[in-house]
Amino acid sequence: MSRTTQAGGYRERLLAGAVACLQEKGYARTTARDLVAASGTNLASIGYHFGGKDALLHEAIAGCFEAWTRRVEEAIFSPAPGTPRELLERAMVALVDVFEELRPQLVVCVEGYPAALRESVLRERMAAMYARAREAGVGMIRRACAEMGVEPPVQPEVLVSVLIAVSDGLLLQWLLDPASTPDARQVVDALAALTMFAA
Repeated sequence: MSRTTQAGGYRERLLAGAVACLQEKGYARTTARDLVAASGTNLASIGYHFGGKDALLHEAIAGCFEAWTRRVEEAIFSPAPGTPRELLERAMVALVDVFEELRPQLVVCVEGYPAALRESVLRERMAAMYARAREAGVGMIRRACAEMGVEPPVQPEVLVSVLIAVSDGLLLQWLLDPASTPDARQVVDALAALTMFAA
């Protein structure tokens, strides 16, 4: 058992154990006994804190999504936004150039997709996670535009959805073929080049 899963109360240990199991075994192959072994807790604690194994796994997946969103916001606003392009570059660095560093957590996020196709509760939970990520992204865009004294170039909700789609798509490519996946600067250059065709 890792030091991470030994630290904290039962709830925190169960969540850490769930993340470890999702990374090692995946969603479908993780059992309640796996979760107990990874967290150093007991079967009753899963029901007490989460209501069941699936709810615990859902919470672990949600936690990984939310942690990534917080990292993006911290990267964008520290230091304060400069030009719109600098802001976009910071956002893409926090969304794309972190794949290697965050690989274990991002694998957990990806593990949620196939399970969500078959489980309506997880599907609704992940849809809600995307809704929160979009809401947070819209708030970031409005805050940045206000600080720069400019208007958003397009509807913020649409812009955030497109940036999430770019990030998610690149993540899937990177997991399969890291060497062929562009980095954040290349992504920003490509997005800028696309505007030539839309002008």
